[in-house]
Amino acid sequence: MSEHAIQNAGRNALAGLCLNFRVNVGQAWQGEAKRLPGNRVLLEGARTFSTGLPPGFADTFGVTPVVITADMVGQTIGVFHAIEYKSPTGRPSAAQTNFLEAVRRHGGRAGIARSAEQAVAIALGNDR
Repeated sequence: MSEHAIQNAGRNALAGLCLNFRVNVGQAWQGEAKRLPGNRVLLEGARTFSTGLPPGFADTFGVTPVVITADMVGQTIGVFHAIEYKSPTGRPSAAQTNFLEAVRRHGGRAGIARSAEQAVAIALGNDR
């Protein structure tokens, strides 16, 4: 199964269990736009810029509701989660590994999912 297919299955499996968002990043051009005939545009002073989040940020992120024990009066809190999707042979980059470790160090749930079941386990904290 491809990484894209695994990610879609994971996102569908998480629907209704938590708040989950797909991360989109990319690169684009900016500059002073001049309209030209034929529905064309010329950018003067064109330069590239990167959109989205820092390198290594997970493919998806969100908040999982957690009911706190009675000593905290049964409050529900949200726990941040980050899921990096990989195919069965895919490997995370060093930046991706560092990001996932940073999330865990700060009390969040993070991991690599190679299936929808693994994605659900990460978000619900059942992957350890």
